[in-house]
Amino acid sequence: MGRWAGSLTRTMFIFRKVQPFLAWFCRFWCSIYRRVITSGFVSRLPLPWRKVGGNEPERSYGTEEPARRYSCDVEEPVREATGETKAPNCVPEIRIEEIGDDCQVETTDEFYCCYDSTWETEPSQDTSTPRRIPRSGGSRFVKFNRFQNAAKDMQNFRHNYPNKNRMQRWGGQTFDMPNLSFYIGETCSLPDGVHISVFHEQWRGNYDKLESVHTYIQWLFPLQEPGMNYEASTLTKEEIEVFIKNDIAKKNLLESYKLMLDFYGIEMYDETTGAVQRAKNWQERFDNLNSRTHNNLRITRILKCLGTLGYPHYQAPLVHFFLRETLVNRELPIVKDSVLNYFVFAVLDKKKRRELIKFAFLNYDPKEEFVWCPKKIQTLWVSSHAPQHY
Repeated sequence: MGRWAGSLTRTMFIFRKVQPFLAWFCRFWCSIYRRVITSGFVSRLPLPWRKVGGNEPERSYGTEEPARRYSCDVEEPVREATGETKAPNCVPEIRIEEIGDDCQVETTDEFYCCYDSTWETEPSQDTSTPRRIPRSGGSRFVKFNRFQNAAKDMQNFRHNYPNKNRMQRWGGQTFDMPNLSFYIGETCSLPDGVHISVFHEQWRGNYDKLESVHTYIQWLFPLQEPGMNYEASTLTKEEIEVFIKNDIAKKNLLESYKLMLDFYGIEMYDETTGAVQRAKNWQERFDNLNSRTHNNLRITRILKCLGTLGYPHYQAPLVHFFLRETLVNRELPIVKDSVLNYFVFAVLDKKKRRELIKFAFLNYDPKEEFVWCPKKIQTLWVSSHAPQHY
């Protein structure tokens, strides 16, 4: 009996060690599968049993039109205090989208991204599917492709995961809500077994541990999407509703945010606005950011969590900080692409998001390589900030 128990213990120990790798391996191949299927590559293969019918015109490479999408007749889905999103009436793809009072951006614009709702205001009456103009090659094409791939994920987040299956209601019992239970101090994180107070009191300033341990970030900043820690639970709509009404949970989330800001060499100097600045040890911590790229993923998660669990007004100040450090002060070169592709587009407030993109464009060099907003908007910004000669 003892030998059998020992073998079982060793087996469980080995399984827990390889589980993160197996989870990553499965997610990696699933992502490859999804990209191949959604790219339309399979549908273009000249398979012998595939015949082109009268209702299915033959497609040629380089001329395929973008997938049809749907835009809503409001600027952004409205998030209630409960974390729910009101489902507005949706209409087919918008051909022309108005920007302000005097500018219209066509979907054939060189840098129009069909996954970015930043520039949408009101739908037009024209619902025909537009043709895209060919894009030029070179680094701009590569940058835009990366942005467009990232935009799919960020749009899904900003619209509150519209394709996510709704979880069955739990009846509001806190022990059935693992993230809330952890944040009010009733349970510990898994698999590390760390209490929320221990994180705040003993992990703050322990930079080696914060850097090397990869299972805590999903507990400190939970999302409605899974992470690398399979023993962490994703948020549900019901849990979000209860969480943002719980003062203890929100206070502890603020402390977790400050803990990670310190880890990145940043400090908050205004809790009302969320304004941040460099900490005294910023040079040392910036060096870590420049050498440990997985922290870019962590920061994206933090921004999403702030927007989900009651601190959306903290998003823009943090993103502005990173834009200034990367584009103006020329620090954090390894973080720059993540700031432009992910951080900016995690900001839920559309007005703030536009302001951040404008700030990024005006400080980006060379400007002809800027791909994160439509070309027509860029032209307007250049003309409005051109030097005046008298």
